[in-house]
Amino acid sequence: MSRSRGRRGELPPSQETIEKLEKMVDACNFYEAQQMYKSLSARYAASEKHAEALDILQSGALIQLKHGQITCGAELAVLFVETLVKGKYSYNEETLDRVRKMYEGFPNIPIPEHLDDDDDMQKLSEALVAAKVRVEGCLSFLRAAIKWSSEFGAPKTGSPQLHNMLAEYLYSESPEVDMTKVSSHFVRGSDPEKFASVIVNFMGKCYPGEDDMAIARAVMLYLSQGNLRDANNLMDELNKQLEHKQLELPDSDLIQFIKYLLQALERDSFPLFKILRQKYKTSIDRESLFDGLLDEIAEKFYGIRRSGLPDIFGDLLRMM
Repeated sequence: MSRSRGRRGELPPSQETIEKLEKMVDACNFYEAQQMYKSLSARYAASEKHAEALDILQSGALIQLKHGQITCGAELAVLFVETLVKGKYSYNEETLDRVRKMYEGFPNIPIPEHLDDDDDMQKLSEALVAAKVRVEGCLSFLRAAIKWSSEFGAPKTGSPQLHNMLAEYLYSESPEVDMTKVSSHFVRGSDPEKFASVIVNFMGKCYPGEDDMAIARAVMLYLSQGNLRDANNLMDELNKQLEHKQLELPDSDLIQFIKYLLQALERDSFPLFKILRQKYKTSIDRESLFDGLLDEIAEKFYGIRRSGLPDIFGDLLRMM
């Protein structure tokens, strides 16, 4: 009898569990399946069968997302990352691909435009709520994945590829785009070309005066990390993409300041840096973040730090 109980207590092969649960989801028993995904994956993990738990959670996240169950899919995706941590899985291309596959399962649905009547406004309201759910779900998943990657083999700021994913999803899916958040992840990423294309797209639909701010913010965020190379690459790519569209960079004092700032850093000239900050103070004061970023830049490139200043970029990411 004890042997019978032991057999009943044994965990079945993970593929058998996956197939059973997928049938439940396909039958639209979403809540019941969700509880089973959570309880069974926890049992596998408790039995040190982390690989099987990961397979179950990934399968569950993907099929729930496929059926439009964003909250359920995001919850299982986060549990997938938590299981990576429990199993002490190292960051590598194979695991990154699994995370990417779940990320790609989050839908991209445009917000409706050209609204004429009350029915359309109702649709817009519903679409905005759904977009917020999608963004928050994907954000919680990728934040967890970035934290895991930073602790298990990626750079200490987290996987650049994961930052790219988060930046792109925030930009494409957020009902109200916060370019500071988007930019903060792109500069931790590895794709200035994509970043430039997002900024060019933003320039085509933002309010007057936001275009040069977006460019200046992006460049200074790169520079606050000591990354002069990608700051220059971003400006080169912006010029290239704008020229292709027969457009130009905004003609403003702020953009002029950014051009001179890059030259001052190339020349390693702190006196010129100080002169530029004084001369373009009115433009710099257009956003409170800029002055703090310039203090960070002074420390990174010239070793000069005002005592008691916070880590602006680090605080910015922690707030997100």
